[in-house]
Amino acid sequence: MQEPQRTEPDLATQRLTAELTKLIEAELHEMVRTLQDTTPATLFGATEFKIRALALKIAAKAYQQHLAQKKTATKAPV
Repeated sequence: MQEPQRTEPDLATQRLTAELTKLIEAELHEMVRTLQDTTPATLFGATEFKIRALALKIAAKAYQQHLAQKKTATKAPV
């Protein structure tokens, strides 16, 4: 069976995903550790805010990486 040909947007998505995976690894590990160390009684409150803060860091890195790619993909005005 033949594998479908990947389009340029598909390749760009794969590249960005690979780059982001490396960039957010520390935050993701900390998030998992935090969730593993919690109990039902401590799931909300401080734990919830820590998870949210880590999620915001991940989102910020995603935006930064996306914008960095856009800056290199455009040409300077003539």
